[in-house]
Amino acid sequence: MESEQAILAFAALAQSTRLDVFRLLMQHEPDGLPAGDIARHLAVPHNTMSTHLAILTRAGLIEAERQSRSIIYRARLDAVRGLAGYLVKDCCGGRPEICGLLIADLAPCCSPNIAEKETARG
Repeated sequence: MESEQAILAFAALAQSTRLDVFRLLMQHEPDGLPAGDIARHLAVPHNTMSTHLAILTRAGLIEAERQSRSIIYRARLDAVRGLAGYLVKDCCGGRPEICGLLIADLAPCCSPNIAEKETARG
């Protein structure tokens, strides 16, 4: 990821409604949500939500897909991975003993390894 793309993504997320939209879409991966459901869930007028969705789409953080009469929005996980990678790329000068915990915290909550460990603990 280039600096310009990272700045565009951060600028898009630097507004409370757009950050809420993005987090909501992350919660609904991989199915996504229709635009109307997003607007209702966050109590935002449809025309205002449309503007927020367009900004997030231009920033490359979400994508839209038409399904029949609905437009389904999804978070672009590759963009999230790229943004997180951009932030920690040069972490601690390559000294894993310093940045290992940070990287471990970036592991997804639903990682198969974590789910297997939780199941084993029972």
